[in-house]
Amino acid sequence: MEIKDFLREDRCVLLKSTRKNEVLLELLEILEAQKAVENMEELRKEIFYREQLMSTGIGLSIAVPHVRFEGVAAPIVMAGVSREGISDYASLDEKPIKIVIMIIVAKDCHRDYIRLLSMIMSHLKNEEVRDALVNAASPAQIVSILEEA
Repeated sequence: MEIKDFLREDRCVLLKSTRKNEVLLELLEILEAQKAVENMEELRKEIFYREQLMSTGIGLSIAVPHVRFEGVAAPIVMAGVSREGISDYASLDEKPIKIVIMIIVAKDCHRDYIRLLSMIMSHLKNEEVRDALVNAASPAQIVSILEEA
């Protein structure tokens, strides 16, 4: 399992939104436009419910909204980058979020989720990788940085 197996350029974005809920909706709208998930309304509810339980802002300017969801066959990974930062994300270290990695896996794929999260975090714990992502000029650059990390 490698990040290139799951990360696609058309699922990466330089975020326009600067508020947590708007960022989540911005990412979910991409999936909706791609018709990647049949029941988008239910997915939206699940993502926001997960955030109500506990913020997925894990520190180091990173958030990993995630859900195990009945309506997906293969894992979906999305990446959003904000140069400005998302100040209302409620990160564990109280710093603005600049990198959002959304992970959606099938309901019974907890192992895949853990492996994806571990792989992504092993890349993102490197400050140079985080800085490069925040300075990325395009979705293609986001993919390239994460695949080469």
